[in-house]
Amino acid sequence: MTRTLLALLFCLAYLSSCTREQPKLSLQQLDIVRLQQSWLKVEVLSDSMIVPWDLETDSQGFLWVAEQEGKVSRINLSTAEKKVMLVISDVWQQRTSGLLGMAVHPDFANNPFVYLNYTVKKDSLISSRLFRYKLDKDSLTDPILLLEIEGGTSHNGSRLAFGPDGKIYWATGDTHDFTYAQNSEKLNGKILRMNPDGSIPSDNPDPGSLVWAKGFRNMQGLTFSDSGLLYTSEHGDAIEDEVNLIIAGGNYGWPIIEGMHDLDPEKVFAGENQTIEPIRSWTPVIAPAGIAFYGEKTIPEWTNTLLLTTLKGKSLRILQLSQDGKTILDEEILFENHYGRLRDVTVGPKGEIYLSTSNKDWNPQPGFPLPGDDKILKISLTDQVVPSPLEAIKPAEPLTLNGEQLYLNYCASCHKANGTGLSEVFPTLAGSTLVKGNVNPLIQLVLKGKNQMPAFGFLSNREAAEILTYIRQNWGNQASEITSAQVEENR
Repeated sequence: MTRTLLALLFCLAYLSSCTREQPKLSLQQLDIVRLQQSWLKVEVLSDSMIVPWDLETDSQGFLWVAEQEGKVSRINLSTAEKKVMLVISDVWQQRTSGLLGMAVHPDFANNPFVYLNYTVKKDSLISSRLFRYKLDKDSLTDPILLLEIEGGTSHNGSRLAFGPDGKIYWATGDTHDFTYAQNSEKLNGKILRMNPDGSIPSDNPDPGSLVWAKGFRNMQGLTFSDSGLLYTSEHGDAIEDEVNLIIAGGNYGWPIIEGMHDLDPEKVFAGENQTIEPIRSWTPVIAPAGIAFYGEKTIPEWTNTLLLTTLKGKSLRILQLSQDGKTILDEEILFENHYGRLRDVTVGPKGEIYLSTSNKDWNPQPGFPLPGDDKILKISLTDQVVPSPLEAIKPAEPLTLNGEQLYLNYCASCHKANGTGLSEVFPTLAGSTLVKGNVNPLIQLVLKGKNQMPAFGFLSNREAAEILTYIRQNWGNQASEITSAQVEENR
């Protein structure tokens, strides 16, 4: 054997060993989580973003991230390298408008298309646009407008998802015009179903309409199960945030019905319109956001669950489904108040899970944003076994709450824990003449609502009195207490 051949073989062997011994992806580890059988680690995949609203994985090993301000990035899940693929100049961002829904084609190798929904404003007209983009090397190009509907400063939804039938589903919000959700001539407050080119499928409930289901307020999550069931998460008004199982042609009741069909007017409307109840609702509200079906075996405790991120609840909810997927049997809560507001969740190619925080959005909570926010968090199995304060826990049994606790449950997400509110959106309660003045207008406002203030008439007389007394006697306010009898007089 010649010296040259020996040298060549040595080089090949060396290169082969280098390939085998490439270092593993190293990420900043934050926490260890103990489940019944498994131990999970939480790591930071990417940080310093601005409200990463939507996360999607493609079939090529990448995570796509849509930030609310109009930026789309792609993260290599093997190296954590992030590249900006698109910056949309005409995105209009205010409160919960902006770049919202995103979907990547399930057969991305042969159909390298990314679908984006975002809000635009021209003069005083706000609209919500759905575009299809094409991947060209390291950029998204060739935008094609598929659909444009009415938009607003909030209640735009919006989520996109491909179904197993190859169709695109778009969850739209009612844009604060509640009548739209039941109006068959409007595409707001609906789930829309379309072909990948934006045309109407011939097998829609109405072959002349994109509407797949109606009667929604403001959906923030949309996901399909392995068996093809479609689920949504939706913000209630003052009560009854929802998870719904979607049936073609179904009516989900809003604005006549909120949550379960338990009030007399709701029962009448339900009987006349065959409306469908949610499979889970929450009061006090938790502000459910992104939702993903977990059908993997990687984390066995979570197989056949819905993973739900929450904004007000600042938690990840694991909703255990029945075998047929039509009911929710159990709920576990992780990370409550730990990472802050959680906006979206998606499942990776190896059964790992990705979450996005939303601590730089329009409604920051006390103590947030944290250093490095907003982040993409990765949850995966680990062999490391240590005691952890972040074990999955069941929801606590309901308690009799005092005024402060009731205020934190129902009011603090808008008016803040210290009563300062949010400038030009939610008025401050500290020093407010309405809060400190005549009790009757204040009680009626809380019970019946006005403009963007929801009605809290579902509160018992005691609960309403406790909350109102609390806000009248805190943050420098020094007003008299309000009694249950005074609340009853104003109903």
